[in-house]
Amino acid sequence: MRQDLSGTGAARGSALGRARVRLPHALEVEERQIAAGEVEAEVARFHAAVAAVRTEMHQLRERLHGALAHEVGEFLDLHALLLDDPDLLRGIDDLIRTGRYSADYALRLQRDRLAGVFAGMDDAYLRSRIDDIDQVIGRLHAALHQRSADLQGIAGEILVTDAVAPAELAQLHAQGVLGVVTAGGSALSHSAILARSLHLPLVVGAPQALQRINDGDVLVIDGGSGLVVVEPDADDLRAHRARVNEAKRERRQLNRLRREPSRTLDGFDVRLWANAESRQDVAEAHALGAAGVGLYRTEFLFMHSRELPDEDTQFRAYRDLVLGMTGRTVTVRTLDLGADKADQTGLALRDEPNPALGLRGVRLSLARAGLLHTQLRAIVRASGYGPVRVLVPMVSGVEEMRAVRAALAQVQQELRAEGHAIAEQVPLGAMIEVPAAALALPAFIGLCDFLSIGTNDLVQYVLAADRTNEALGELYSPLHPAVLRLLREVVRLAARHAKPVAVCGEIGGDPLFTPLLLALGLTELSLHPATLLEVRRAIRGCDRGRLLAAAPALLRARERRAIERWLARHAPAAA
Repeated sequence: MRQDLSGTGAARGSALGRARVRLPHALEVEERQIAAGEVEAEVARFHAAVAAVRTEMHQLRERLHGALAHEVGEFLDLHALLLDDPDLLRGIDDLIRTGRYSADYALRLQRDRLAGVFAGMDDAYLRSRIDDIDQVIGRLHAALHQRSADLQGIAGEILVTDAVAPAELAQLHAQGVLGVVTAGGSALSHSAILARSLHLPLVVGAPQALQRINDGDVLVIDGGSGLVVVEPDADDLRAHRARVNEAKRERRQLNRLRREPSRTLDGFDVRLWANAESRQDVAEAHALGAAGVGLYRTEFLFMHSRELPDEDTQFRAYRDLVLGMTGRTVTVRTLDLGADKADQTGLALRDEPNPALGLRGVRLSLARAGLLHTQLRAIVRASGYGPVRVLVPMVSGVEEMRAVRAALAQVQQELRAEGHAIAEQVPLGAMIEVPAAALALPAFIGLCDFLSIGTNDLVQYVLAADRTNEALGELYSPLHPAVLRLLREVVRLAARHAKPVAVCGEIGGDPLFTPLLLALGLTELSLHPATLLEVRRAIRGCDRGRLLAAAPALLRARERRAIERWLARHAPAAA
């Protein structure tokens, strides 16, 4: 019987397939005690399962490439750290030895204990980490029974579940799954961001999906509107085919823009930079005509190794990046470990009480002796092969920028004295992602050669809303009046001081936000290569002069709905 369900479109695209329903995770294990003589064998069985899961996750990590290596790798690294957590492992050992419980039941008891601890935390970010615990424990439970914990998809299916992790999403896509519907989730979650880069249709926030969809039902999902149709009729099928054909036509049109300028209707050129973390990203950015690399993430060098990368290892990576862009400017962000990005070297703290507000970004670089100095030497050495800029993350005030500026000057002096051929100038920029940096910018803008606004963190900190927390999905939004006014002030101040400024967060790569960013005065955007052509098309359909004239009305808006109406009125014309 046909029925309509409503959710939130999180990754555009239309999919038609059979439903595969996965019910919410629950570790249902009966209580079972073992004999005294079985205890050590049961402990050994548990530790064998831990070793098997470590190997499984390492193998999955090795299979990831390009954007997947960054998006999914962060979560696999976090889960690997949880496997090394002595509190988790020792607690299960104690339950087996002192309570004489089976490994399965000890695993369940320890999970329930940890869930109680996390549920009582005041910080929403830390409360949400129980999802990571559940995913690790699910893998351990599967390993105890020598079966795969990975979700096996079948080509032609649409997964219907309560939530989906990024690692699962990448696997499902590789297996030919056509789309995903989740009962919870946010369009701004890590999984949603990954789904968009994979072009995998995703509908989130469809709470009735698990109650009203059965295994084997035929579904049509629209990842743009959030519509889910169960047992579609002839009209639904025709509408699906029309969306698919329109998507193919759109892709052909976009491909014709590969060599076209990012120029507005009134003749203004907008610079489109690429965010990158791999050679594949760099090659794609070059092929699409990006102005350069606006944000190169260096974390992968630290997250994929159990030892800190030395100067030469870093230098070779940055040199190859510069060579790959053949003379176009490359912006290398210094190390941004911390919060949800943990490494295997022990550099980032594992047990910070509030990691989102902790020792991360430039704070970590300055706190660890020699860390920043080594990285700056590698970056500046690479400047001898092409134009390079240095971008500093998590800046909060003048002291940090002054310290980095001094360190950069010292490194340049050292390298010249050693006979290295380096650039005459290596511009230094600050990421504006902490509200304090935006408010204190007049005090340290003179220390900056350029600025980059990291809207993902800026929105999170301005609104005190964790973007990974499903309960805050409606609150976390760049369309909050306070966010827009803060962006406008940063852009105005940069213009007064003749400092280039770009947006490098998710909104920069979403063509729906392009008119808004142009209205705020932004002339540079840095985005993932996968969305570059879509944003270029949006720019070519905008009249910048009209948008600037309409900016006062945008900034007078008092609520999100008014801003959404402004966006609807100023949607770009077909380019």
